Amino acid sequence: MISTRPYLLRAFYDWIVDNNFTPYIVIDAEALGEQIPDEYIEDGRIVLNVSPSATHNLQLGNDVVEFSASFSGKVCFISAKLPAILAIYAKENGRGMVFGEDEEDGDNGGGDTPPSSNGDDKAKKPTLRVVK
Repeated sequence: MISTRPYLLRAFYDWIVDNNFTPYIVIDAEALGEQIPDEYIEDGRIVLNVSPSATHNLQLGNDVVEFSASFSGKVCFISAKLPAILAIYAKENGRGMVFGEDEEDGDNGGGDTPPSSNGDDKAKKPTLRVVK
């Protein structure tokens, strides 16, 4: 089954921009490798402004998000696979979406299997922070 993440990401991006808000995405910084300076990474995550005025050649694809952005005057090319995108939200009001564990790519050979509820594998909730 095709992932819903790229469709939801694009829908929230369009909604945020259409309301004249500033779209921010939260990315798992480990997935970016050496693309950005370490001083912008906090708790293994980076929050990036992806507004039309802050990015160049933004592509919200089905498999990857790519764009160019400036960090302290240095232009960097950012490329992040969709599973590394943890959230998208509007800077002004915090409304958006936090993405959970995505479904497996391809066919899993049958119906959905519910997660184990023995209490040992409680998932940590993602956290968002305000970037000024």
